[in-house]
Amino acid sequence: MTNSTACRPRILVTGGTGKTGSRIVTRLRQSWHPVRIGSRTATVPFDWDDRGTWAPALNGVYAVYIAYQPDLAVPGAPIAIHRFAAAAKVAGVRKLVLLSGRGEPQAQKCERMVQDSGLDWTVVRCSFFAQNFSEGAFTDYVLAGEVALPNGDVPEPFVHADDIADVAVAALTEDTHKGEVYELTGPRALTFAEAVAEIAAATEREIAFVPLSRTDFIAALTEYQVPSDAVSLLDYLFGTVLDGRNSATTDGVHRALGRQPKDFAEYVRDAAHSTAWNALGRKIIGRPATR
Repeated sequence: MTNSTACRPRILVTGGTGKTGSRIVTRLRQSWHPVRIGSRTATVPFDWDDRGTWAPALNGVYAVYIAYQPDLAVPGAPIAIHRFAAAAKVAGVRKLVLLSGRGEPQAQKCERMVQDSGLDWTVVRCSFFAQNFSEGAFTDYVLAGEVALPNGDVPEPFVHADDIADVAVAALTEDTHKGEVYELTGPRALTFAEAVAEIAAATEREIAFVPLSRTDFIAALTEYQVPSDAVSLLDYLFGTVLDGRNSATTDGVHRALGRQPKDFAEYVRDAAHSTAWNALGRKIIGRPATR
C-alpha cells in the first residue's frame, strides 16, 4: 500500500462483485482509494441477511455504497436500510450513497431512511440497466435467440452501468454531491423490441422479441421453476417500473459528471466485441467469433 493510499479513508462497496459494484471497486482502486468489498465471500464478510456481519464490515469505513440485495422493492427493505444506516452512523461512517430504483415507491421509502440517517447522503436512481442483456436477467434470452417479455412496447431509456459507476464514485469521493438525488438514464428511450433489434444487428444474429402478457410471463417463469420470491419481484418490476412512468430521459448523468450519458448503441457495440455473447456462435461485426 502506498502512502497516498494509506492516508485515504476506506470505502465499503456492498454488492462489490455485482454489475455496478464491481465497476465501482475497479474505479476506486485505479484512483488509489482503499476499498472493502461487501460480499459474503469477502475477507471481511458482509451479508444483508446477517446483521452480525455489518459492524466488522463497517469498521474503519468513511463512505458506503449501498446496493441492497435482492432489491429495494422486496418486503422489509426499508427496515433493513434503516438499521444499516443506524449501524453505519454508530461505526463512524460519514457518507452513504444509495443505489435506488427510479419510479419505485418502495425504493423511495428506503431513500428516506438514508436521508434521515444524519449522515451525508447521495441517491442514485436507476431503472433498467443496459447490461441486463449481457450480464444479467436477459442474457440467456439473448443467447437463445428469443427475448420474451411483457410491456415490450413501452420505451425505456436504458442506463449504462459505467455511467452509474462513474456517478457513484464521484459521490463517494467528492463533497459536491451531498444531498443530491440523481436520476440516471441513457440519452434516448427504446422499447425492448427496438433494443433487441439493435443487439441482433450488431451480432448479425436472428434474435426475436416476443411480447408476452404479464400472466403468460409469470406462468413461463413458474414453469421453469424460478423461485417464487424472484417471480414476485419480476412481476412487480414489470408491472410498476415498466408502465411508462420512466420513459422520459433525464439529465442526471450530466448534472453529476458534466458529460452526456452513454448511448445504448455504444453498449451494444462494446458487448458485441467482448465475450458477452460468445455463445451466439457467429462472428461479430468486425471481429472474429472467438473474440
